[in-house]
Amino acid sequence: MATRTLTVVFTDLSNYTDSVGRADREGLRDLIAKHERMVAPSVEARGGRIVKNLGDSYMALFESASDAAVACLELVNAIGSEPGLSIRAAMATGDVEAIDGDAFGEAANLAARILSKTPSGEVWVSSTTRMCMNQTELAWENVGRFRLKGIAGEVPVYRLVPADRVWLPPSVVAAARTGSLVRVQRDMPMPPMPSDPVVLLEGYAPGSDELAEVVESLPVIAPANLWLLAYSIPPSDRYEWTDAGFGLVIGQPEALSRAILASQAPAPSLGGTDTIIFDVGGGAVVDLVMSGLALPAVPMSDVVSSYTYDLLRDGRWTNHSERAVIRIEVNREGVRVEARSVGVVLSGSQLQMGDCQQLDDGAQIDSAVGRHTFHALNEGGYVGALAFDSSARIGVSEGQTIEIGREPAHPGLALPDRRGQENIRWCVGPRAARAREGGFTMDRALAGRRQAAVSVSAGRMEIAGIHRNCPTHLLRGNELSRVEGAANLQFDDMIVAGTTIVAVRPPRN
Repeated sequence: MATRTLTVVFTDLSNYTDSVGRADREGLRDLIAKHERMVAPSVEARGGRIVKNLGDSYMALFESASDAAVACLELVNAIGSEPGLSIRAAMATGDVEAIDGDAFGEAANLAARILSKTPSGEVWVSSTTRMCMNQTELAWENVGRFRLKGIAGEVPVYRLVPADRVWLPPSVVAAARTGSLVRVQRDMPMPPMPSDPVVLLEGYAPGSDELAEVVESLPVIAPANLWLLAYSIPPSDRYEWTDAGFGLVIGQPEALSRAILASQAPAPSLGGTDTIIFDVGGGAVVDLVMSGLALPAVPMSDVVSSYTYDLLRDGRWTNHSERAVIRIEVNREGVRVEARSVGVVLSGSQLQMGDCQQLDDGAQIDSAVGRHTFHALNEGGYVGALAFDSSARIGVSEGQTIEIGREPAHPGLALPDRRGQENIRWCVGPRAARAREGGFTMDRALAGRRQAAVSVSAGRMEIAGIHRNCPTHLLRGNELSRVEGAANLQFDDMIVAGTTIVAVRPPRN
């Protein structure tokens, strides 16, 4: 049978497993029947047809990507209004072969994999569906790039935005919480501006002369601090705005107001955290603070030709994460940053999700985590360092010695031991093959279990390397030097141990 270009939709009852665990047989039959009564009419009303029913999930085919998108939005809204029910949906467009109550092809595989990442109550779509649907009629925004099982490479994925929802960018949330968000509304007087405002324009038609005029009337602010509320927006107007470095908040005015109000509510206390705060007694003379990522140069001993690290929202660096804020890549050409979330600003210019830029010395990367400063290096086997003080620290008192390493003696500062090789691109040859098979990772290769020791005696701070094979370096300003024997420390020095930076800071009061 010949293939046809269709949009494949998968839906799934998000809380089905929990419902099964709590329901008797009659209750389960009622749940499945209610699901079917709501799915089938929504699909068929928009020209779709169901090809597979698994009780808690459906597969449907649509001739029109726009009709598929509208049907899913209507379905998520309808089922979400039912007590105890929640649904998610995902879709992809491409060549499909329908055979005996099933559908096959890359689009079917892609839609199923996107569904596995889709949160409850949301509709996610592939780039093919986004391109095929009427983008003026349907509101959408980027949610990131994902590695999907059975799909080559990293796949861009987008979220459809219903009229009653707004997902606020982190910088807008932060501004709302600190009182620096300025909402400039059409036909309303210009509100007063704080010293460092984040401006949100509301009620202005994208691409209009009126919008251009209000932008020109604003005080000088960084493009990354200027946002426009829009919902139905033609692609040409969307890209004209974002290409200028400005940001978009996708949503309707009423939904925006609710989202801003919700963002200002006190955040709930979460049990469990990856933040580490060391308390080894009072009287600290100096604090050692986890302060960023050191970047070894490549190629590395004919083993690693390039590598990446991903920054998480809690400030940790990891080998790979689909929820990363930014990604840093080191290759033969240098160091570059990729925006993996909205609201990433490089030296005052906003990056759109997926944008990549080379880093120059002194470049500043602002994100939901905070500001990372890039120091370009060309010595000691390192190409650069990204500095940002985290909340993980340990105090060193007079007469005390603190070890630094992957498994330091107590009391000590434990370096990250990032597992996995997803972030490494290997050189060609037997040496790289042996390293890969032997479980080589950047952190384990460059950082020792007990690597360095910081001591304070008679008011003097010193560092000594204690590992025979893993060198420790000292970064003072932009000068990197290897620690030979013992070296004096000053406040604001940075200790480089493997891929981790530890800053020397005055003790917190």
